Amino acid sequence: MAVLNFFDTYILAAIMEEHVPNTFFFRDRYFPTGDNDVFAADKVLTEYRKGDRRMAAFVSERVGDIPMGRIGYEIHELQPAYIGVSRLLTLDDLKKRGFGEALYAVSTPAERAARLLRDDMGDMDLRIRRREEWMAVQTMLNNECTMQTFIDDKTKGEKLHVQFFEGSASEHIYTPAKPWTSFAEMRADVIAMCRMLSYRGLPVTDLLLGTDTADAILQFEDLQRLLDKNSGIAIGSIREQLTAYTGVVLLGVLNFGGFQLNLISVDESYMDDDGANKPYFPKTGAMVTAPACGHFMYGQITQIDYGSTVPISHPGVRVPKFTLDQDNDMRKLRLATRPLAAPKNYCPYIYAADVVS
Repeated sequence: MAVLNFFDTYILAAIMEEHVPNTFFFRDRYFPTGDNDVFAADKVLTEYRKGDRRMAAFVSERVGDIPMGRIGYEIHELQPAYIGVSRLLTLDDLKKRGFGEALYAVSTPAERAARLLRDDMGDMDLRIRRREEWMAVQTMLNNECTMQTFIDDKTKGEKLHVQFFEGSASEHIYTPAKPWTSFAEMRADVIAMCRMLSYRGLPVTDLLLGTDTADAILQFEDLQRLLDKNSGIAIGSIREQLTAYTGVVLLGVLNFGGFQLNLISVDESYMDDDGANKPYFPKTGAMVTAPACGHFMYGQITQIDYGSTVPISHPGVRVPKFTLDQDNDMRKLRLATRPLAAPKNYCPYIYAADVVS
């Protein structure tokens, strides 16, 4: 009977696929990965087009028809940034009681190594997902993303930059005349933001709010009056409820000039490179968009696998690698990926900064 080598890259990749990942709001809701988003190449192709709103022409019957030109689109070849995290496994780790293990555990070093292998893959995947969440948010806020590479945990390398607009300014920014102090002011700006998308034939379903923005909106007296069932105006409803995403609250659904928008308060946070806690989404910001407005694409990882002497390219969302240092009785497990967050259409999100003071 054949014996599985659990340190083979393909076996580790299969184990990774069975891992149930943590969910992240921006990454999973707005940048899902499809079957055609994993490339067997170092570079990926990103393409997007502007919405077509032209009408068919009236044609004389004796002419028959007028040929219709194809809609132009932009296509770019980009090389995704590389992300690689690893964790060492020493003999000391195998002798110590592990987290969550019984006080007087009877696990053998081999059993403890297998459990640590599984846990380490989950921990590394979680860190990568946090970085992907950051990439998704930066892409939506700026329509571009600047990635600072590191040579080690302290030394900075080169900066990588990708943008999805031409020239010096992106068309996804909306600037309110003044900070919102009432629902009437908010409503006018949100409708204008929605029309910037609908004018190009793009869907609008979500209104993303920073925590300060969400708190301010709930205090608007004119909104509270409109939500009164006796007002006679069907503006929507506010029923705050938790979602499947940590730090994300669905406030309710409101009508903005016919656009039925989910009001979503986002309070996700991460620890930056300096150890400070920062929100992914600005506290005083607001954005209109729709689910699956973008997607994550992945380039292949080329490496020399354990037990091999030649480089092998692995297309995949996550590519593990096992190495062994016999002289120092040490194992190392690495998890690598080449992700790129990109919009599916030209500027499928409209962002307004500092909408409340």
